[in-house]
Amino acid sequence: MIASSASPARTRAVTIVAHDIGPVGGMELVLSQLVRGLAARGEGVTVISRTCTIDDCVGIRMHRVRGPRRPFVVAYPWFALASAVVLARHRRGIVHATGAIVLRRVDVVSVHLLHHAPVVRGGAPRASRQSPLFRVHARLAAWMSRVAERWAYRPGRARVFVAVSGGGAAELRELFPALGDRVVEIPNGVDTEEFRPDAQARAARTQLGLPSEGLVALFVGSEWRRKGLGLAVEALAQAPDWHLAVVGGGDRHAYAGLAGELGVSSRVHFFGVSERVADFYRAADAFLLPTLYETFSLATYEAAASGLPLVVTGVSGIRDLVEDGANGFLIEPDAAEIADRLRALAADPDRRVAMGTAARAASLAFSWNLTIERHEALYGELRDGRR
Repeated sequence: MIASSASPARTRAVTIVAHDIGPVGGMELVLSQLVRGLAARGEGVTVISRTCTIDDCVGIRMHRVRGPRRPFVVAYPWFALASAVVLARHRRGIVHATGAIVLRRVDVVSVHLLHHAPVVRGGAPRASRQSPLFRVHARLAAWMSRVAERWAYRPGRARVFVAVSGGGAAELRELFPALGDRVVEIPNGVDTEEFRPDAQARAARTQLGLPSEGLVALFVGSEWRRKGLGLAVEALAQAPDWHLAVVGGGDRHAYAGLAGELGVSSRVHFFGVSERVADFYRAADAFLLPTLYETFSLATYEAAASGLPLVVTGVSGIRDLVEDGANGFLIEPDAAEIADRLRALAADPDRRVAMGTAARAASLAFSWNLTIERHEALYGELRDGRR
């Protein structure tokens, strides 16, 4: 349980509003690092969320928003209304929301995903399963998210909109031109102590359920259709030296079926959502993410910090990290090209090591300390009226 020792009189105060904060999930992990870092630097932090599982941080005031978590089409509007009530009673200092999630004007909105982005809007619905009911729910959820963005991403609803990458900032300005100079870029960070190379980890693969022999490409993430898991499985059929380890939640039955159709069932391994993801990075030989859309892709940065060569599409955030041919390969979402890159890595162990070393070096420029410092500076500008 988080302690409540911060004084209401503190002038350096910030209220974070988010659905969930914790160690599992990209956005949830980013928020946990931000909250922990701000508290350690003397900010009086108030958290308004459904859940907040930060157990090593004192001085945080936690106000839980009670209500349903599923289905999204009920939980999303419920949280928007309920959090507005809680915020009216307990807000302190700068109010920082994550996405279009609260029915009140705030100071800062962080944008981790744009539902108006053409790839997201025109792509497959974000359904974890493919039944008709789930598809209907996913389409309704996507529509609700776009309506909320259109309402919330206006100058009158927040003073500053934080994009987590250069590409994300450009996309936000393009899709919501009225925001203008209210858009700022603050990239996420990566924990280079937790995510680091470990040559011995490969010897302990069987403890994770990974094969002891052969090469392992690691795929990390949920929303498997958008992130290209189908392409990864198809590529495996053309790259016989590789196994594919999948960490994250999705429609396992559908993708296991695809692996069976392609004759690669014995080389595709599903592990679900795991709090031991760092162990999987250290045990793998390459990272594979043929995603169609990202604003940052924390998983790619974690893989880089872990010293893995990267086989990834050149979307926002990833382009800021990957130098094609040096620390990884920037690919098109095409199974044949993915297979070609995997075969090239399989044929040249020295290149795999060199790319992984270069990826690790590139990741060191993206620290959580820098991310937190930039947020602190932004809050200071807002307090002083410079924004």
